[in-house]
Amino acid sequence: MTVESTAAARKTTRRSSGTKRTASASTSTTKKTSARAEADALEPELVQLLTPEGERVQHPDYDIDLSAEELRGLYRDMVLTRRFDSEATALQRQGELGLWASLLGQEAAQIGSGRALRDDDYVFPTYREHGVAWCRGVDPTNLLGMFRGVNHGGWDPHTNNFHLYTIVLGSQTLHATGYAMGIAKDGADSAVLAYFGDGASSQGDVNESFVFSAVYNAPVVFFCQNNQWAISEPIEKQTRVPLYQRARGFGFPGVRVDGNDVLACLAVTRSALERARRGEGPTLIEAFTYRMAAHTTSDDPTRYRRDAEREEWEAKDPIARLKVYLENEGHADAAFFEELEAESEALGKQVREVVRAMPVPEHMAIFDHTYADGHALVDEERAQFSAYEASFANGEAE
Repeated sequence: MTVESTAAARKTTRRSSGTKRTASASTSTTKKTSARAEADALEPELVQLLTPEGERVQHPDYDIDLSAEELRGLYRDMVLTRRFDSEATALQRQGELGLWASLLGQEAAQIGSGRALRDDDYVFPTYREHGVAWCRGVDPTNLLGMFRGVNHGGWDPHTNNFHLYTIVLGSQTLHATGYAMGIAKDGADSAVLAYFGDGASSQGDVNESFVFSAVYNAPVVFFCQNNQWAISEPIEKQTRVPLYQRARGFGFPGVRVDGNDVLACLAVTRSALERARRGEGPTLIEAFTYRMAAHTTSDDPTRYRRDAEREEWEAKDPIARLKVYLENEGHADAAFFEELEAESEALGKQVREVVRAMPVPEHMAIFDHTYADGHALVDEERAQFSAYEASFANGEAE
């Protein structure tokens, strides 16, 4: 073998080896692409009609046709609800309220679903549905009276078909299911809407309500506001699958909607309520949203979540995206936004004045009506608290 032939053989070997490496790299790339495609296929479908950039998009199963006036109405609802919420937070910080659970970031989920209701439908809320209360015509200051401790709700549930706030996690879903079973037996064509959070989805009451509603084909829609955090516990510690997929195991449909898209929340909830009225049973809606503020004013979210996470969701703000859409489509002008700003200021002033005019709660009243005939332990606790209060003079401990 000549030197030239040996060199040629080496070149051939190198080319062959390079071909194998190229083939191997190509196979690896194919596998990665396939893995990404598989991951995308497993990604939960999200019903969305209005993108974070304010672009209107279509959905094959859920769509809605609203007038410019109706769109402005939804925007007004969200703006005023947010203003009321911010005033309540400020009042708590000023010592006027004992506690407050903010809805900041969840306005679209609540206004969209709330405006999907008919007057004869019935709502069972948790303790954060201030936007839904607004849609049902509940005076916002009644909500503040409860958090100030001067009433137990302040509104008649039958007047607005809006149940009193429920602090115990998940119990209202059983109440909603029972009520829905009752109206079905009465032959009414109204429906029930029950709210709960991602944390409450782990409660036994919620899962029991799923069982009963499915078996009895109850006309109830379960609306889960998945705001990503059950106080300090992330959603990853609540479930191994998207929450809406749980419905399948109980025998009824589930759907995930962009909870920061008021149009999608309205369309999906309206469809689910109509399905319930037709006698087709329950639906689980998972509104995929984010709690921008603390769980309540007693919570510090900076201790368990990153600022970057909040910043990511700020770009998906429900009010900002609808404003962009209104402006781009010419559905609202500068005068509309200026008038709404003035109305917002007036609402904030009214809320402050009404709350500050409320009586200061009687501290010892917390021990009254605990038991009909009294109880030794309650008497002991009353005496201890009375002694504690007596240890203060002029706002300072002796």
